[in-house]
Amino acid sequence: MRPKQHETTGSGDLFRARLDQIINMQHELVQLAGHIDWTWIDSEIAPLYSEKGRPGIETRFVIGLFLLKHIFGLSDEAVCDRWVCDPYFQYFTGEEFFQHAFPHERSDFSHWRKRLGPKLEALLAESLRVAHQSGALRPKDLAKVNVDTTVQPKNVTFPTDAKLLHAAIKGLNRMVRTHGVSLRQSYLRVAKTAAMMAGRYAHAKQFDRHHRQLRFLRTRLGRLVRDIRRKIEGKPDLQAAFATPLSRADQIRSQRQRQRGWKLYSFHAPEVECIGKGKAQAPYEFGVKVSLVTTNARAKGGQFVLHAKALPGNPYDGHTLGAVLEETEALTGRVIERVFADKGYRGHDASNPRRVFISGQKRGVFGAIKRELKRRSAIEPAIGHMKSEGHLGRCYLKGRHGDAANAILSAVGYNLRRVLAWLRKLLRLILAALIATFSDQSAPNPAS
Repeated sequence: MRPKQHETTGSGDLFRARLDQIINMQHELVQLAGHIDWTWIDSEIAPLYSEKGRPGIETRFVIGLFLLKHIFGLSDEAVCDRWVCDPYFQYFTGEEFFQHAFPHERSDFSHWRKRLGPKLEALLAESLRVAHQSGALRPKDLAKVNVDTTVQPKNVTFPTDAKLLHAAIKGLNRMVRTHGVSLRQSYLRVAKTAAMMAGRYAHAKQFDRHHRQLRFLRTRLGRLVRDIRRKIEGKPDLQAAFATPLSRADQIRSQRQRQRGWKLYSFHAPEVECIGKGKAQAPYEFGVKVSLVTTNARAKGGQFVLHAKALPGNPYDGHTLGAVLEETEALTGRVIERVFADKGYRGHDASNPRRVFISGQKRGVFGAIKRELKRRSAIEPAIGHMKSEGHLGRCYLKGRHGDAANAILSAVGYNLRRVLAWLRKLLRLILAALIATFSDQSAPNPAS
């Protein structure tokens, strides 16, 4: 059923403290909460619910926690813990009185992320509207943009053969215990020892012994797979439950390090891809490619992210440009006049190739265009801040829908951090002007 509507009494309480009486109403979080159109967000989310059943949690409460999580780079558990002890967090999520306990379950976050899905782009649009309303972003800043891609790493360990084989053995044993299937032997103890020794032999460059341990692990994984298939034969419900784990185990057992084609890099996260971006410190990264669009000129509030999208399948950058520009224009409501990208976008599929300028391009680059092309690299520090201060540097959410949600919410958090910095700057300027005015009025007149 549609979430409850946010209501306030406006009256006092003898046994509870009103938040507006114990916090600074000029704080940037309070100002930001006043700029966000919570009613519009609730109307966008309402169609995702049916008209029957128990009313859902208030939209402002959950969306506010999502925004706080990605503004301050917190985990689901950390933002819930901080909400209990921070009155500004409680005011931001719509509370009227100070609360001493978290009123809901942390798992509600996961359910809301799955339910929202593509509606998360509405939060990105709202962050840009708030930036425009506060004066940090001007409409003309949306006409010229920078486009680039980066890798959003998944929360997985570096995939070596020994780690993958050991993970497959552990994963199958977890499934066996869950469904009550009895095995002839689990191989957990010997697999752990073999995986540990394989890493030690590889570090010592004793590769014959290292490969011997890998053969040992492959043999035990094959025995485990065959044993499970014998025990679940003729049981359709168990065969359906074990179909995916057994196929992943077969893939891990059969793949080799230097083979071409698709490979599995994580037993619990099969969507992980190996992406090489040419970095000296990280030749290969394991996650999903993400496309980002930012403003070219530095707005009053800084660089803002106009569009963020996960690109599963590791597509060529140039083949994604056309769709990304169309979605950016639909999100911002402004036609893009010029696009600046790196050499990875050569051979792009943009509908108007004359408005796309590639770094190193000479033809047609002069005057203002030349100056704007020099600012193409301004998108790089924005990506760095999203990774170091937000959650783009490590995705802890499950599945492809988790990758997509994390990319969009990281962009929303980055934009709102810029808005908060802008509001702090405005407040300092106002206070400085007031102090200067009062100091001039209180200064004694010089003797005549």
